[in-house]
Amino acid sequence: MDFLHTPFRQAIPVRGVELDTNLLTDYRYHHYPGNRIVWRPARSLRIVGLDIGSKRIGIAVSDELGITAQGLKTLDCSTLEKDLAYILALVRDYQAQEIVVGVPYNMDGSEGTQAKKVRDLMERMAELTEVPVRPWDERLSTVAAERTLLEANMSRARRRKVVDKLAAVIILQNYLDMKRFNSES
Repeated sequence: MDFLHTPFRQAIPVRGVELDTNLLTDYRYHHYPGNRIVWRPARSLRIVGLDIGSKRIGIAVSDELGITAQGLKTLDCSTLEKDLAYILALVRDYQAQEIVVGVPYNMDGSEGTQAKKVRDLMERMAELTEVPVRPWDERLSTVAAERTLLEANMSRARRRKVVDKLAAVIILQNYLDMKRFNSES
């Protein structure tokens, strides 16, 4: 039987066992050599997380199930158009369903100058894509990232290269945890 052309809703033979996929509507199969089948989500639940600073942008992406966040890259800022083009290309490549952007509110909850710049960038991003762009309170995420890197005895030069990426991971992981908590309650 040709696994690559089997209609999804038919029973699929797996090493002599009939597997009824009618109950697995949210998943699709991928056939690999050696008669191995791996089930993956039918639609990606990936989310891209951003920590936008004045000099660098930390980028993180979730796994396909939307459970864990992984650091992807620290992008050195150039022009707004180039930065947005790069971010939106990543969103397209990872087939992300959402973009979460950390907004650096002041400790009293007000928006400072950097928060206004991030809001402007979010509005511009929303104009260029149909993927929802969501704000997330990122107060102290960079401080938490710095502390984590200090505890790991990382050099100052190495910390500077990865702190924004780790801050993006913290922002995205907090967002994912909130989504999971809200869906369970």
